[in-house]
Amino acid sequence: MASDPVKVLLVDDHAIARNGVRLMLGTAPDIVVAGEAADAQQALERVRDEGFDVALVDIAMPGMNGLDLLRQLRGLRPRMAVLVLSTYAEEIYAVRALKEGAAGYLTKDAPTAVLVDAVRRAAAGHKYVSPALVDRLAALVSGTAAASGHDALSNRELEVFRLIARGESLVQIGARLHLSPNTVTTYRARILDKMGMSSNAELTRYALEHGLI
Repeated sequence: MASDPVKVLLVDDHAIARNGVRLMLGTAPDIVVAGEAADAQQALERVRDEGFDVALVDIAMPGMNGLDLLRQLRGLRPRMAVLVLSTYAEEIYAVRALKEGAAGYLTKDAPTAVLVDAVRRAAAGHKYVSPALVDRLAALVSGTAAASGHDALSNRELEVFRLIARGESLVQIGARLHLSPNTVTTYRARILDKMGMSSNAELTRYALEHGLI
């Protein structure tokens, strides 16, 4: 008797991105995209009402970001695996995602075979970790990885930091993240304090040197 297909929930605010992932997963007969959500609130509602085996979650979304959503999904459905699928390079968010309980981290340029394999691994209760990330994790465990200043930032602070470094204004950042300009100003002050810096120019220089933008 054939086993039930892996039921996947796609969470991404871009319909084109969801469509692309759906087509990639459609090549696997044992995987079915059973639901989609354009933001964190929709994702939480779908997960409360329906049963999914794996959620594929983007990081950069309006309102609640993917890492904060990951934490809530893990609390709501501990047995559902959550894979983070993002445009951001592994070195920026992958370790954070795994610490939050993600079953793996993939960039959106991952080949179809890698994406399908990651979903299957996650559904089976395993982790998907790329060879490069294995080396990074090994260095962290052994204590040989140098700590970065931005490691002290919260997930939201890191998100705001990267947008500031890209040259976006406080108003633009607020609109993108659904935050008031005053809230963004507060985040900026925290970031500067934690990083020991005093200007946006210093943040931008640091971000460029560490591959954050």
